[in-house]
Amino acid sequence: MSLQNIFLVRNWLLLLFIFGYLPLWAQTTDSAAVPPVVKKKPVITHTAGDSSRPRVHTAPVKRDSTRALPAVAQLKKDTTKLLTDSAHLKTDSLALAAVPKVKPVSDYDLYLKKISQENVFLKPGKPRFVDTNPIRPYRNMDWLIYLMAGVLLLLSVVRLSYRKYFSDLFRAFLNPTLSQRQLKDQLSQSPFPNMLLNIFFAIALGLYCYLVLYRQQVFPQAEPWLLIPGLVILVAVVYGFKYIMLRFCGWLFGNSELADAYIFILYLINKILGVLLVPFLVVIAFCSPEIARTFLYISLFFIVLLIIYRYIRSYSLVRQYLSFSKLHFFLYLCAFEVAPVLILTKVLQNIWLTGNP
Repeated sequence: MSLQNIFLVRNWLLLLFIFGYLPLWAQTTDSAAVPPVVKKKPVITHTAGDSSRPRVHTAPVKRDSTRALPAVAQLKKDTTKLLTDSAHLKTDSLALAAVPKVKPVSDYDLYLKKISQENVFLKPGKPRFVDTNPIRPYRNMDWLIYLMAGVLLLLSVVRLSYRKYFSDLFRAFLNPTLSQRQLKDQLSQSPFPNMLLNIFFAIALGLYCYLVLYRQQVFPQAEPWLLIPGLVILVAVVYGFKYIMLRFCGWLFGNSELADAYIFILYLINKILGVLLVPFLVVIAFCSPEIARTFLYISLFFIVLLIIYRYIRSYSLVRQYLSFSKLHFFLYLCAFEVAPVLILTKVLQNIWLTGNP
């Protein structure tokens, strides 16, 4: 039961109680208003007929009915006052019921109030920051599974079809003391797997470059079906141009045999690198970012190690044909091997950061 209903019931009970005692109150008021009757001594008169028996005359007592009117007026006045008080009480009860209930303040509300006072970002004049980074759209990467399956299928077909070529390839890589002519003759007997492994190297290195760019969020808006073939073609064009330049330099300076030996070492290391990149491609493509980043660093270490090994074998080979200082060989490495890579890296960074080549 609400507070308003409780006050209303109490008022009605009080009125019933008062109206029940109204007759008794009126009788008491009348008795208090009428003064006590003073008994007068009887007046004895004698008549002429009966002289022996006195006749008592008493004064008639008259009740003044107008004396009860003030009591009735007072009762009406009290009743009106009581009704007025009950009306005020009812109004007060309605006003009290209309007052909204105050919700008790909890510790959580106090904590939020404290944060809103102390935190600069929750104040009315908080600073505004606009996020200019574009939302990357969702990309379906199921095609990457089929692409990696195709790469593994190509390598397995070459490996199962040309077992002897694979064994000679790794023997030439692991035994640099063998005769260059003997190794070259053994590997030149299979020109088709040689071409297949060169193509596989271009595909593996181009896919590796794409996965590195994808993991590092370089060119996030680029389409994979355009970027991956572009990288593969770029690798093939670079090494094809290098092959042509080495052949031309060998013919120009009359050292075709030295150029052939250097080309053999160059493409031998490239084939081994293409086979070595396959497990790293699988890990970088499908593992979590932390594991992929770790294997990315490991793969970069192996790539640098193979490049250094190529330069060491090339230096020992060239020393057999030509006499030159180590400074000249170092300048050659900086001008024709290191500088193009640094320039290409700088161009890619400018395109990534500014969007302008």
